[in-house]
Order: sequence, then C-alpha cells, then structure tokens
Amino acid sequence: MAPTLYRGSRPGAEGRARDWAEIQERMLVPLYETVYDRLEVGTGTRLLGLGCGSGLALLLAAARGAAVTGCEADGQRLALARRRFQPQPQWGRRVRPAAGTHLVPGLPGVAEYDAYDVVTAFDPGEPVAELRPALAAVAVGAPRGTAVVLAGWGPPERCSASRVLRVAERLAEPRGPASFGYGMRLSGRDDLVDLARDAGLRPDGSGRVSCPFGYPDLDSAVRGLLSTGLFDAAVDATDQQQVDKEISEALHPFRRADGSVRMENVFRYVVARV
Repeated sequence: MAPTLYRGSRPGAEGRARDWAEIQERMLVPLYETVYDRLEVGTGTRLLGLGCGSGLALLLAAARGAAVTGCEADGQRLALARRRFQPQPQWGRRVRPAAGTHLVPGLPGVAEYDAYDVVTAFDPGEPVAELRPALAAVAVGAPRGTAVVLAGWGPPERCSASRVLRVAERLAEPRGPASFGYGMRLSGRDDLVDLARDAGLRPDGSGRVSCPFGYPDLDSAVRGLLSTGLFDAAVDATDQQQVDKEISEALHPFRRADGSVRMENVFRYVVARV
C-alpha cells in the first residue's frame, strides 16, 4: 500500500474507516493468528466476531475454513468488511465468496448466539460499557463450552503506544475522566478476567502477544492512530491541529533514520468459556 500524506484535517467517517482498514487493523494480525492457533480455528468452526471492524480477523478465520459472522456498529467499517468478502475475478471468472459468511450491523439477539462455538472481541478500543452486555448475552445464549476471547492492551511499560495514547487522555481531561472513555482500557493484569467473570463466563486461559505498530512514515502513523477513535474526545476538547501536533511530537522517539515509525507493544488475551 502506498502511503498517503496526512494533510492535518480530521478525515470524514469514510476516510477514517479506510485508514483503519489500510493502516491500523493489520497491526493486530499476530493477536488474531495466535488465538486462532490456540483454539484450532478451522473447517467446522462457527465463529462470531464482535466489533469486527473492517473484517480482517474474519478474513483470516475464513481462510482457515471457518464459517464466520461479523457484527460491527460502525457502518463505514462494515461496508469495507463486506467489500473484503466480495468475490474477486480470477482468470476471467468470478469466485464465490466463502460459504457461511455473514456481516451484520449491531449485535445478534440472545437466541442467535446458539449458532457459534467461538466468539471473539478483539478490538481493544471497544468501550467496556458496550462490551459487557454483549458478553452477558453470549453467556446466556451460546452453547455450554463456547470459547469467548477478550483482548486488551498489555502492561503500559510493555506498550510503547501507551506514551502516545496518554496524549489523548491528557487533552481530553477538561471534559472529565469519562471523556477518554476507553483509551487504555483493560490494561490491568486481571481486568480481562474480571470482565469475563462479571459477564457470567468462566476464564480458561490467557496469553500475551507481541504486536508492533509499524508505519512507513509519520503521516501514516498519525492517520492510523486517529483511525482508532481513541483521540476523538481529545479533538472535541481541544482541536484537530493541537491533537495532530501532540501526536507527532509523542511519536518522535519512535522514528527511525529512514523516516519510518515503530512502536513495540504487547497485547493480552483471555479465553473464557460459557
């Protein structure tokens, strides 16, 4: 992908969704693959992705043979996910999309969770207040033994990105602690386990995965980080130019001689069972 220069103006919903799909979402691929290996996701797996974003994690599961369903509240991200699963022409003919692929807005009803044996909540930016009721519905509606995977940031001292995300927390502070909402949520050692238990799930293992954030240049890094939504409250409390400037300054220690940006991060995940 050729990098596109960031012009300093806040992109619209479609542009941000595309930045997420083209720049930021791939940073979590090591997390997706590690979880799929651990749960032996493959042919016969019925997988539901909560907050599936633009569908990259689902695409990786489908490539292993799983029947996948994705739920996403962001209409722009969902549209990109649907585009990813459209059949592509090969050698002059159209290829059928993967069987059993479904992409839907919102969340399933409680009774619909009975159709899955793996449920994932990979997005570390998903607000706890929105995720908890969805997990509680899974606990009630999914079959006994269904695996539910929760992911979050690792220890701040192991996440270089935490230094940059503190910009969002500091700039959003005038609107109160709740304005930052879900910045570095689920970064405590037991937060993911506590969330699973609160939802009525039984923790059944955990792990950590290295997920470096790498960008070809500073502009791509700023766009990728903005696409997460974690800086929205900071923009609302100050202005876009101020947020752009402070993100760029916070990224300075992670710039390399060739102009690229790299931050080493560790993410946690917990496997729980219904």
